Amino acid sequence: MKCPSCHQDNDRVIDSRACDDGFGIRRRRECQFCGRRFTTYERIERASLRVIKRDGTREPFDRTKLKIGLEIACRKRPVTDEQIEEILTQVENEIESLVDSEVESQYLGEILMNRLFALDQVAFVRFASVYRQFADAKDFVEVLKPMLGRKK
Repeated sequence: MKCPSCHQDNDRVIDSRACDDGFGIRRRRECQFCGRRFTTYERIERASLRVIKRDGTREPFDRTKLKIGLEIACRKRPVTDEQIEEILTQVENEIESLVDSEVESQYLGEILMNRLFALDQVAFVRFASVYRQFADAKDFVEVLKPMLGRKK
């Protein structure tokens, strides 16, 4: 494994732990050349999963795209990278157990919104506004009604 700092291929593993609900390994490494530490992840290569977009096109499932969307929704919120990774792992495991090879983007978005709602309601509203393509303030009010009703 090449060091991301000095690009030397001489490191040692300091710590290994299971992650992704046991479907992966997190390794903490130290470069023997520059002394910097970095983390790598080893995951099971999963079967090819495709996402059916709103316009009917299909594209490969991309965990990175989901992560970017969640990171944007959670920006400046008290949500850690570990919590985002946990949501991604849960969603990925759920859709793989429920579908054979294709999942509709609407279903995927709903699962993500449910997880965000339980984690951080501001992040939920941010994600929902992009995912559901809010056109005006009425759309925000419709999403907020159930949350406001629960707090009373």
